[in-house]
Amino acid sequence: MKKELKMKRVYEEAEKDDGYRILVDRIWPRGVAKEKAAIDEWYKEITPSTKIRKAFDHKPERFDTFKREYIDELDQNEETDAFIKKVSQQLSKETVTFVYAAKDKEYNHVVILIDYVKEKMKG
Repeated sequence: MKKELKMKRVYEEAEKDDGYRILVDRIWPRGVAKEKAAIDEWYKEITPSTKIRKAFDHKPERFDTFKREYIDELDQNEETDAFIKKVSQQLSKETVTFVYAAKDKEYNHVVILIDYVKEKMKG
């Protein structure tokens, strides 16, 4: 089985090939039981601040600004290195899936986070 880094909505069925599932949302997803979510770890410290999340408000036209601000936060977040190390260690064993609740699969913080982590692991 190919080991990869991927993302998936928490409302989709958890599957064996998801591997290690990390919830990357600040608050627990509404209406999802802990058992059904099948989360291995919850990393809320790596999520965007409430300030930039509210300013973004899931509006695609604000995504570029949100992306810049979130990358700045990741660069300054003291949890980022530990998070990337954890993901890298898990990836050496199995697929890692970033799990999130947002409805929009294209304009959300996980799209930014997954690219950020891949870039940091390369370098």
